[in-house]
Amino acid sequence: MKSISNFHTHTELCHHAKGQPVDYVNQAILEGCTALGFSDHCPYPEDFFDYWPEIRMTTKEASEYSEWIEEAKEAAMFPIYQGYECEWEESFVGWYDELKADFGADYLVLGSHWVTDGSSHIYIPDVESPLLLNKYIDQTIEGMRSGHFAFLAHPDLFMAGYKEWDDQSKACSQAILDAASDLDLPIEINGLGITRTPNHTKRGMRYPYPFVEFWEMASLTNVRVICNSDAHNPQDVIMNAWKARDFASRFGIEPLELPDFCTD
Repeated sequence: MKSISNFHTHTELCHHAKGQPVDYVNQAILEGCTALGFSDHCPYPEDFFDYWPEIRMTTKEASEYSEWIEEAKEAAMFPIYQGYECEWEESFVGWYDELKADFGADYLVLGSHWVTDGSSHIYIPDVESPLLLNKYIDQTIEGMRSGHFAFLAHPDLFMAGYKEWDDQSKACSQAILDAASDLDLPIEINGLGITRTPNHTKRGMRYPYPFVEFWEMASLTNVRVICNSDAHNPQDVIMNAWKARDFASRFGIEPLELPDFCTD
């Protein structure tokens, strides 16, 4: 079986995934793998208001995460990388540096799941408001421009809630793609979204993400694309990455084999 890489992998420390890193490594060995990156949801300082503690490890658990990944490296016959998937909060710029300096991260992923509205963080698949959607796009692009992240995960996640391909969603998509092109920042085709229940739209059934029309637009640009599994279960660690690559092939998109931090 042809080997494949994946740099979006979760563990049981996020409270909505199964297994430890070694479980994902063992499955990846069975299916063929060239490189595997773990990018569980990052911890935040515990005085950070509304930081979604139910879906992420604590700062105390981060040392256990690092220990588990070291054990996985011993079991693997391919390179293993430690990362974190992060939201963007401008006030925590120093924290992202700390994740690399003190928490063992080889790389950080921008996983833009929420839009900040006052003191609240609203899950973007729950947002249908054009005003909040525009705010989310601006917030995401600000994170992309920060220089902290190796790639943008599920750049079309906002379509899970907005759903319809219209002037608003086209403009939002173009803004993300323009930023990715200008910054030469890879964007991700996310294999997990392919396994989600499709949405009914005026154009027919669509994955909540990856969204067909977004990637048709992306295929006409020079953006770099990475295909990942977003695995929350060991059995998906390679299979979802293949689903992402199959999706990419529909648009003639040739994905990256390795992100920049693997080759620097």
